[in-house]
Amino acid sequence: MWKRMIVTLTVTAAILGALGFVKFRQIQDAMGQAAAFQPPPEAVTTVVAQQEKWPAALSAIGTVAAVQGVTVSADLPGIVDHISFESGAAVQQGDLLVQLDTRQEQAQLAQHQAQLAVAEAARELARLNFERLDGLVSEGAITRAEYDKAVAEQKQTVAEQKQTEAQIEEIRATIARKTIRAPFAGVLGLRQVNVGQYLTSGNAVVPLQSLDPIYVNFGVPQQDASQIGVGHTVRITTDDVAAVTFTGRVTAINSVVDEATRNVQIQATLTNPKGKLRPGMFVQTEVHVGANRSIVTLPASAISYAPYGYSVFVVEDIKAANGQTYRGVRQQFVKLGPARGDQIAVVSGVKTGEEIVSSGVFKLRNGAAVLVNNKVQPENQPAPKPEDS
Repeated sequence: MWKRMIVTLTVTAAILGALGFVKFRQIQDAMGQAAAFQPPPEAVTTVVAQQEKWPAALSAIGTVAAVQGVTVSADLPGIVDHISFESGAAVQQGDLLVQLDTRQEQAQLAQHQAQLAVAEAARELARLNFERLDGLVSEGAITRAEYDKAVAEQKQTVAEQKQTEAQIEEIRATIARKTIRAPFAGVLGLRQVNVGQYLTSGNAVVPLQSLDPIYVNFGVPQQDASQIGVGHTVRITTDDVAAVTFTGRVTAINSVVDEATRNVQIQATLTNPKGKLRPGMFVQTEVHVGANRSIVTLPASAISYAPYGYSVFVVEDIKAANGQTYRGVRQQFVKLGPARGDQIAVVSGVKTGEEIVSSGVFKLRNGAAVLVNNKVQPENQPAPKPEDS
């Protein structure tokens, strides 16, 4: 009985051991195959890193602002009697824009002008009377009281005349304040009033902007502000005015640093022929701050952006674990500089002559095999000209 149980257990243990050994060898073989497995190469394009001469410049996004810009408004309340402009028209300083109803003031002016004529006649009569009495009093023909009365009448007529003149000037000033004129030369915006409309003091009539010359305001980091000085040349481009480059000069630098952005505001002034730049437009600005410098450039599509840093993939021969060599990539972290068009400057991390993956970086990892196909290359122009621009 015991012998049979021992034999059975021995046979069972042997069978289990044999099965375990076979399974162990299978797992070992699978692990070896997995370790030796090489995924198929990824198709990529590449570019050879080269040095180019780039101007030392600072780039920033700027905003166009008018040298002079206001919304012309009513000074005194009144009814719009006449509109003398069209929306979008160019005007000169002093041009009539809107005339408010001044019929009441015109009537008052006529009345006071008539009173002024009467006062002037009375003053002349009083003067002649005074001159006659002045000779009589010296001869003793009239009393001093009569003479003093004549003097008082003359002073009264002079005072009445001056009062009437002041009232006339006040009415003329009111008429002038109801005659709305362009405060400076510029281009009008959209009309905001209609004939017959009652305007209160401060109601908007029309925007007015002086467009030539014009300002461009932009900010640069505080650590770069010392490189910019008044008189530096500023190159300005915008997608809204394709194939046109504007050139201006730095005319003012803010004396304080913005606490929110730590930027220093710079103001450039430039000519704006035909008013192509409009206040409020966004533009790209570039300030030249030194001589040209040699720098390694790559297409922007070659950069892999990640929270922990920027990197590129360098194509080179890599030795696999089994001793075989294949074309693969090595991830290389880089420090970037300014961008220009489709290109971006690489300050460090890439050497001249290295072959860099220019497209397809999102699907790569360090050591991945690649298949280079450069039949179709990504754009790599310092001044691209899109077909739909």
